Amino acid sequence: MRHIPRKRFGQNFLIDPYIIAKIIAEISPQKDDRVIEIGPGLGALTKPLLQQLEHLTVIEIDRDIVAQLKTLFSPDKLTIYATDALKFDFLSLGNQLRIVGNLPYNISTPLLFYLSQYSENIFDMHFMLQKEVVQRLTAKPGTSDYGRLSVMMQYHFNMTHMFNVLPQSFSPVPKVHSAIIEMIPRPKKNKSAHDETLLSQIVLAAFSQRRKTLRNTLQQYLTTDDFNSIGIDSKMRAENLSVENFVTITNLCYSK
Repeated sequence: MRHIPRKRFGQNFLIDPYIIAKIIAEISPQKDDRVIEIGPGLGALTKPLLQQLEHLTVIEIDRDIVAQLKTLFSPDKLTIYATDALKFDFLSLGNQLRIVGNLPYNISTPLLFYLSQYSENIFDMHFMLQKEVVQRLTAKPGTSDYGRLSVMMQYHFNMTHMFNVLPQSFSPVPKVHSAIIEMIPRPKKNKSAHDETLLSQIVLAAFSQRRKTLRNTLQQYLTTDDFNSIGIDSKMRAENLSVENFVTITNLCYSK
């Protein structure tokens, strides 16, 4: 396929055969798996995936790429949704979804939040992301990379930073390094927040001013006595709290 990359779609196409093979090996697709590829681009992952799958579904926003994909692959092997992944109803594809892709870095964070809504329908996800984003996703409490993205994604998924990818593996060459992450949804029984929308609101408030203490950032939610009752020091900052701490705070606010 020949295509001029479009900046508005954040297109950097994977061209390194070694990295492509390594990603496919990590995904380890089985013939009957229900795999959805977001942003197939020039087919770097699409072609090897179809060599191992009975059928593949792709979501692609670029109409020119969609037209080329239709000429390369039979519709009985490849279903193409020409739309924005941020607007796609993943429930329509069923359960046990295996979602993969070299995500456009300009929409990767909002797309991850969007996909978290469908975590109960997902079996696993493997994405190429900006290395910095992967570091934030997998960051531990007390580190500079730990923030709202870390907490919310770690609430929904168990994640593993698989390996890094150099800029030279893409065309055009991006200005950032990349990495592959594996994301496996946590069982529903392990997600104990009574109100996940409230959890999201509290985490957002806590990290809205990182240098301020919880006593300041969460004053609309908890009093000093509330903090004492759950054994959390109100003089700490959000970056010092674990995911479980945020769930505890959320459940106390919910009960109130």
